[in-house]
Amino acid sequence: MLENIRTHRVWRLTVAETNPIFPRKIHLMIAVGESQNQRARNISILLVLKNVVLKMPGLSTIERIKENAEMAKATIGLLKNELNVITNEYNHILARQLREENARLIAAVEEAKKKLIFLECQNGIEQISVPGQKVSNESLASLERDAPSAPLQSTETTKVSSKPKKEKKPRDPKVSQTATEAPIDIGRLDLRIAKIEDVQHHPDADSLYVLKINADDLKDRKVLLLCNLKPVKMRGIVSEAMVMCASSEKGVEVLVPPLGAEPGELVHCEGYSRQPDVVMNPKKKIFETVALHLHTNESLQACYKEVPLIVPGKGAILSRSLKQVPVK
Repeated sequence: MLENIRTHRVWRLTVAETNPIFPRKIHLMIAVGESQNQRARNISILLVLKNVVLKMPGLSTIERIKENAEMAKATIGLLKNELNVITNEYNHILARQLREENARLIAAVEEAKKKLIFLECQNGIEQISVPGQKVSNESLASLERDAPSAPLQSTETTKVSSKPKKEKKPRDPKVSQTATEAPIDIGRLDLRIAKIEDVQHHPDADSLYVLKINADDLKDRKVLLLCNLKPVKMRGIVSEAMVMCASSEKGVEVLVPPLGAEPGELVHCEGYSRQPDVVMNPKKKIFETVALHLHTNESLQACYKEVPLIVPGKGAILSRSLKQVPVK
């Protein structure tokens, strides 16, 4: 219904909706102008608004929308719960796979350690056995739990059969004993009296000399020789020993054995047991450690930690003129 409220110069549109539950009446008002065209246009707008209002849903439709919203909310909750269950199950599966992979990697590392120890033993590298390093913590715990209940004979046979290579270690205790009995000192160096048979310039180095030395000959010049170095090539020529010299910025002097010392005689240092290695292992830095304490004293004697190097019954090893300088 359209009414013209002349006093306020507005049009009022009254829309009545027939609803048995909740009848409602909606009033829409719009101002209009003086001209007839403006009034016609505003009336058409009011009619459109009337159609829009009449098409608005009733109370039953709103209730259905609310019910649908509640159902959607419940469905979302169920889906969230199912997603949590699936996520937890996936995490358990992934954790189990990672544990299995870690176990395989630990076994591979242990096998690689065994092979490395075996190869090092073959190459003469000392092995120091440390309790608890052969197996992992879990395997040790399982062995400790199973050891009291299992018979002694069965455990011994299984150890021998499963680890035959581990039992082949007679060298380890010997090596460890020699390591404890023979510390790194002057006793590990095989120092002997020798003579120089021939001297030549190195073909590839002006500062090097090639010496031919016979440690058992009784003629020519005598020197102090270090005999248990590992043979190495120096500019293409194999060096198998080293002549000991007193060295300083002023010059280098070959050490002189005492009078009457014969080539091949052994050199000792009082207070240190002479137990030279057959060949010193360069990796252990034996000579480098001992050389830090080799020097000459005020009496021109070659010393190790202030103790002179001597040929028993013959005398001390001397330098010609260099005092308090390193011996190399």
